[in-house]
Amino acid sequence: MKGKNNIAIGFLAMAVFMTYGFLLIYLRDFAPGKEEWINSYSVGKHFEARLAHVHGNLFAFLNIVIGYLLIHFRNQLANVTTISWLALIGLLMPLGILAEIYLGLPPIFVLIGAISMTASVVWLGISFFKIKNDEK
Repeated sequence: MKGKNNIAIGFLAMAVFMTYGFLLIYLRDFAPGKEEWINSYSVGKHFEARLAHVHGNLFAFLNIVIGYLLIHFRNQLANVTTISWLALIGLLMPLGILAEIYLGLPPIFVLIGAISMTASVVWLGISFFKIKNDEK
């Protein structure tokens, strides 16, 4: 069923990024050298880590909502599979930020994910405009 994977993966991704939030709390409040981490609040790895946490949860939530809408309106919407996949690929954005921080990878996954999620949201919005109103 189209949309089911968006909901399932959305919840799992949200759990991962919520757990990552606990790591950020640890680094801010309990880790050795926490003062250095706090002082780098708006720059470098600290800033990027917060971006990954926030966007990870946002994109996970968007997948849950998109999945629900795709299931509920599957008979009235066109390109359900494409929209579903674009939303899932969108999760590469926050994962790409983490890959930059911890693996030193280039930001290509961030760009692919951001473009993909934006495309899925735009496409779904346009698709809802095209639904025929049954009222006369």
